[in-house]
Amino acid sequence: MSNTEDRFIDLEIKIAHQEHLVESLGQRIYEQQQQIDKLEQLCAALIQHVRTQPQNGGGQLPHEPPPHY
Repeated sequence: MSNTEDRFIDLEIKIAHQEHLVESLGQRIYEQQQQIDKLEQLCAALIQHVRTQPQNGGGQLPHEPPPHY
């Protein structure tokens, strides 16, 4: 093999590794975006839940017994 052929083979190997890496990173970005979307939905649901709860007087927790117990 000539020196030029060896260089082409090395470049092809490097390109193949780069393509695999780019594909892996793209998949990871997609997975992270899916997780971000789920977390945003959860936050929105929690905000809605908190807004729809009636206000408790005296700042007590909903299941906290009265102070005279």
